[in-house]
Amino acid sequence: MDIIKHDFIKCGITGWCLEVFWTGFGSLLRYDRKMTGTTSLIMFPIYGMAVCLKPIHSIIKNKNLLIRGGVYTIFIFTAEYMSGSILRELNMCPWDYSGSKFNVSGLIRLDYAPAWFVTGLLMEKVITKKIIG
Repeated sequence: MDIIKHDFIKCGITGWCLEVFWTGFGSLLRYDRKMTGTTSLIMFPIYGMAVCLKPIHSIIKNKNLLIRGGVYTIFIFTAEYMSGSILRELNMCPWDYSGSKFNVSGLIRLDYAPAWFVTGLLMEKVITKKIIG
């Protein structure tokens, strides 16, 4: 149980850091020299749920990078859509992709697939490497 808790925390922190980097880089692309990056406290448990990739990883660990990344991307899109739907019902969703050309219900952006592909592979490393203990 402790390892699941540690992996949940590692995934939550990793996700937060990636989101701050992503939004900060987006600020730079919009010529914001402050490169302000943001996230929400709500995102920690959502990113922490990447711990659920561990049993998926044990099934696909011998597959090639493209298959593993593709499976993780589908998992992440599904989790983003489901969590976003719940949060939207509670008027708590910190993201809204309605203005994006490739959005699905304003909850996911299909053009983010490459970013989620890389993020899934990074989370794979986070959940399979022993860092604490």
